[in-house]
Amino acid sequence: MKHWIEAARVRTLPLSVSGIIVGSMYALAYPTDAILTPTEVFNWQLFGFAMLTTLGLQILSNFANDYGDGIKGTDNEHRVGPKRAIQSGVISAPAMKRAIIIMSILTFISAILLIYFAFGVDYIWYSLIFLVLGILAIISAIRYTVGNTAYGYSGYGDIFVFVFFGLVSTLGVNFLYSKQLDWILVLPAVAIGFLSVGVLNLNNMRDVDGDKLANKNTVVVKIGLEAAKKYHYFLVISAMVLVLVFAIFIDFNKDIAPESFNFDTYFFLVAYFPLTSHLITVYKNKDSKLLDPELKKLAISTFLLSILLSLSLIYLLSDIVVDNV
Repeated sequence: MKHWIEAARVRTLPLSVSGIIVGSMYALAYPTDAILTPTEVFNWQLFGFAMLTTLGLQILSNFANDYGDGIKGTDNEHRVGPKRAIQSGVISAPAMKRAIIIMSILTFISAILLIYFAFGVDYIWYSLIFLVLGILAIISAIRYTVGNTAYGYSGYGDIFVFVFFGLVSTLGVNFLYSKQLDWILVLPAVAIGFLSVGVLNLNNMRDVDGDKLANKNTVVVKIGLEAAKKYHYFLVISAMVLVLVFAIFIDFNKDIAPESFNFDTYFFLVAYFPLTSHLITVYKNKDSKLLDPELKKLAISTFLLSILLSLSLIYLLSDIVVDNV
């Protein structure tokens, strides 16, 4: 069990649910139907299966990555981070392949239940669209490193992470609640997508030497370490700016006290301190192999940002409810 937990890479799991949390809390704070109460808007079954589906996709992706890199020899003595399960021999390749199949089935079942609790039998076209998205997400999670045409070996992993753990996660879960797209939510969705790509970029910066030897042409291998650093600054700083613009644009204070500034509605700014510290560390770094601890820092900082942004939305909601009463 210990080895399977390690193979699931628990430290990546909080990052994967960040978009689900923000999209759900936004639906709670800004219901599309003004006559609905928060308890009528928020569906715990929907939220629970959204979390389970996303966690399933992340674990599936981690298992598939371990399997794909393991059988191709990409995970070898040149790898810098923690040893993978197949690489170290604690889990065999056939056992990991069976685990990938099982996780695919469980994630698909969770996705079907999620779609059912969101749409029932009333929105058949929405159900079909999200069913297709779910299937694509499962296939993409596996094909990142598995197969002769694995897109992670061609530098397209960043796109998968951005789309599924940023846009689809945040906008998609909100649509499940509201049955419509709220375009202002694109700002935090893109921000979370950028930060998620940032974690992958760090991973690829750390492993750049081994990836070159294994012909794994990640974005970092293609553009080089110095350009990858600049790419990383763009991802993290843009995410910070987008979340701040989101907060200002929707005018958190408008329905509470327009003439005053309440820091309580900007809880998320606290997360900017570890993010800034992370950027400074990356800027000063001279050996990419030493970036491994920064993966956890950036992942947890992204999760913290999503939690604090959600608290800001809930605080806004509670003040509006009290004011209306």
